[in-house]
This record gives sequence, C-alpha cells and structure tokens, in this order.
Amino acid sequence: MSGPWSIVETSAFDPVARVDPHGRLKELREQCPVLRDEPVKTWLLTRYAEVRETVNDRSLWRHWTHAEEGALLRRMDSDPDAPRVDSILSMDEPDHSRVRLPLAKAFYARINAMKPQIEAIVDEVIDAAPRGAPFDLIGDVAIPIPILAIAAILGVERERFREFREWSEASILGLNPLRSAEETERMEWGSAKLTDYFTELMTARRAQPADDLITDMVQLQAGGAPLSDDEVRVNLSALLIGGNLTTTDLIGNGVWLLLNHPEELAKLKADPGLAGAAVEEILRYEGPVAITNRVISDERTVGGCPMHPRQSVITSLHAANRDPEVFEEPDRFDITRKHVPHVAFGGGSHICIGAPLARIEAKQALTRLFQRFPDLELAGDPPTWRALPFFRGMEALVVRG
Repeated sequence: MSGPWSIVETSAFDPVARVDPHGRLKELREQCPVLRDEPVKTWLLTRYAEVRETVNDRSLWRHWTHAEEGALLRRMDSDPDAPRVDSILSMDEPDHSRVRLPLAKAFYARINAMKPQIEAIVDEVIDAAPRGAPFDLIGDVAIPIPILAIAAILGVERERFREFREWSEASILGLNPLRSAEETERMEWGSAKLTDYFTELMTARRAQPADDLITDMVQLQAGGAPLSDDEVRVNLSALLIGGNLTTTDLIGNGVWLLLNHPEELAKLKADPGLAGAAVEEILRYEGPVAITNRVISDERTVGGCPMHPRQSVITSLHAANRDPEVFEEPDRFDITRKHVPHVAFGGGSHICIGAPLARIEAKQALTRLFQRFPDLELAGDPPTWRALPFFRGMEALVVRG
C-alpha cells in the first residue's frame, strides 16, 4: 500500500521524528503497516509479525547493491562502484557464513573469558566521573565504556587507548551520510589509522601470540580458516564502529529513561538484579538502532502486498517493538514487563554479533552508575537527539550525582 507518508519523515533526518519517532511510526503501523515509498523505491514494514518474519528470512539478500536503482539505502552509498571488502554487516551467502562463523566463535569465547575485565573497565570509567558536579553522561561515561572494552578485547596496549579512542570516534563519522567535508576528512584519517594499527597488531601477534582477539583471528587463519587479512581488518573495524555507537546509545538512552521514570528507577535500586531485565526493556522501548534492511530475492507477498525481486525493504525495529499485538501497553516503560522477544538486534543470520557484549556493558553500567550515584539526576537542558539517520541516541546528557 502506498500513502502520503515518507520513510524519511520517520527518521532522524526529520526534526520532529528526531525528537520522537514513535508517534509517526504508530500511525503508520495502524494505517499502513506495509508502505511502499515510491520516491525512494523502498518498502517500510512496521508490524512485529512482518518485521520478525523478514529479518529471520535467510533467503533474502542483505547487500544494498542487489536493490533496484534509486532505492534509499543504495542512494546513501557515496561511491557504490568503488572496490571494497565488505563486512559481515552487508555480506550475503556464502561469504557471510564463511567470515561470520569463525569470527563469532572467537569473539564470543573472548567475551566470556573477559567478562570480569569488561565489567572492571565499566566500573573504572564510572568511578572517574565527578561527584557532586554536573558531567556529560554521554561523553564521560557512555562513549568511553564500549571503546575501552573493545580495545581490551582486541589487545590494544593500554598506553595506546587514548589514540585508539580518537581513531574510533573519527571512524564512527562514516555512519553519517550528512557529514561535512571536515568530518569526512577526519573519518578517513581515523579509518586509515585503524587499518594501519590492525595491520601492525596482526603482524605482531603472528610473531608473538598474546591473550586477545587479534591473536585468535590470526591463529584461525593459520589453522586454515578462509579469511583474508583485509576481511579480518574490515570486520574488526565493523565490530568497533557499529558496536561502539550503539552501545553508547543503549547506555545513554537507558539512563535517560530511568531518570525520567523514577518509579522504574526505584525498582532497579531496590533490586539491582533487575538490571538485565532493565536493559531488555530499554532495547525494546528506545533501542539504539531504528531499522535494518533486506532486498527481495523472489516474487512474494508480505502483509498482503506483492513484492518483486530487487525491491528494497526497510524494517522498523522501533515500530515492531511497540506493536500492541505483541506487547501489552507498548508505550509504557516497565522494567518488570513480562518478557517477549524484541527485535532491537535484528534477527536471523544477521542478528547483531555484538549483542552479548552490549548487554554485559549496559547491565554493568546501570548497576555501577546508580550504586556510585544513588541520587543521580538530570542537570542540564533537555537532550539534543543526534541527527544521524536510522540510529537513536543523544549528543549529550548532563547529569549530577
């Protein structure tokens, strides 16, 4: 079904949706749950049933280059014909499984082994925040936590954490299609620095193994895993860029929600064991990733609408996670809500590879933050939401503890 709606008007491109996208998404879900936005040649799905079915369907394509000319996400690729090595975020089969499976096995084993160290990093960052004075929760807590955690997992030397954070923050600018020329220059600088550094670390670990993910990856290569050096580097960078921004937003959105819902914060303070459930409700209610995409690979009908090969489909994770057909009182934030699986991490073979790490970091951040600052409160102007399309997070969140 087509209508007077536009996908862009549900994203952070639009100043109203940037502050609160949920009103428009609710209207779409109720009136036009399968929308064809012809000007950008893209379908938008907003009901949980169609979204979950689509993200779990392994027969659909992931890479936007399969989409017809003029499709929104294809337009956002600044240089679609440039030679590139793709990350697992956009790979299709058989390359996706070839690269993802060994990477995921090594990454998850490393996370499990380092869980106490990751939690200690979270505590260290929070303990460094000032008592009694306003501070920016985003810049002082939510940004450094995921960067320092992934640095430790990769095996970055502690004395180089500062450089690594600078390169990481610069590279994340690549997610913004509206970046300035200066930001593009900084992004390219950061990306080049990370590539050089990963090359340096891989060479060093081949000569002298260490207890880190870089060593795990080069040892997998040596053991016969069909991974090129470029694929290792690109996917380590993807872990870094995608995971850092979204975990920052998960922590920031979570603290903002709890401070604006004192009755839920009181539940958490009374029972810190609810931290895991709180993280799941934050992901459902105000998840850091707004959409994911697929490309139709065959003739099919979705939600009663015929779709054709090469048509692009965007699934609204935000809309699906507030579908009243699935979630009771979906617009109510409730950390003791009966658990129903949300789709904040997508699904299927492309489900977010960093989800277990994000959960560990966010759970520990909420627990430690409200232990150290039991009287934490909002202390500045209302937050400014980032104008970064298809993501949900704040530029700053001033608090006082």
